[in-house]
Amino acid sequence: MSQEVFELVKELDLSDIETQLAMQCAPVIMKLKVSNLFIISEEEIEKVKEILDGSELSSQILLVKEGKAVFLVYRQEYLREYLSEEGIRKLLRKLGYRKMELEELLPIFIRRYSWYCRYGGNFPHEMGLLLGYPIEDVIGFIKNKGKNFLYTGYWKVYENIGEKIQLFQKFERAKQLLLQLVAMGISMTEVIQTERLEKRG
Repeated sequence: MSQEVFELVKELDLSDIETQLAMQCAPVIMKLKVSNLFIISEEEIEKVKEILDGSELSSQILLVKEGKAVFLVYRQEYLREYLSEEGIRKLLRKLGYRKMELEELLPIFIRRYSWYCRYGGNFPHEMGLLLGYPIEDVIGFIKNKGKNFLYTGYWKVYENIGEKIQLFQKFERAKQLLLQLVAMGISMTEVIQTERLEKRG
C-alpha cells in the first residue's frame, strides 16, 4: 500500500460498510475475480443488500454466527462460466457434488460450510472453487493439507508463482483505487453500478 493511500485509509472509518466493501471485495468489484468473501457485522446485512441491489453483483449469505455474517459476493455469469470448466466439474464430483448448476450447488455448499463452522469436521474445499481460485492451487492445498505452499497472498499458491504474484498485485491496486474513491466521498453504490472502472486496475 502506497504512503498516500495509507494516509487516506487512516482517515477512513474502518467499520463503515463502504470501506469494508472496498477492502474485502475490490477484486470482484473491479472484475478481476469471480467472487470474494465479505465478512461484516450481522446488523449490516440489509445495508449490503441495498448497496448491491440492481448491480451486476450477486450475494449469498453463507453463515450468520456470533454477530457476524459471511457473504459470498460474486459475478453470477463469471462464476457460472468458471464452474462449467471440465476440470472444475471433475473436482466437484470428487468432492461429492452431483448437480453442477450454481443454483443447485450453492445450497449444498452452504449446508456443508455452516456445519464445518459450527461443529468442525472436514473443511469444504469446494470453497476455493466458489472463490474462483485456480484449480491447481485448490488441488495443491487439498493434497498438501494446506502446507508446502510456494507463496501465500489471497490464497495459498502451489504453481505458477510469478503469475499469481502479479495477479495479487492487481488485486492490491484495485483495493487502493477503491479506497481512494471512498476517501473522496464516492459511494460504493455508485462505483458498483457504473462501468467506468471496468478497464482499470
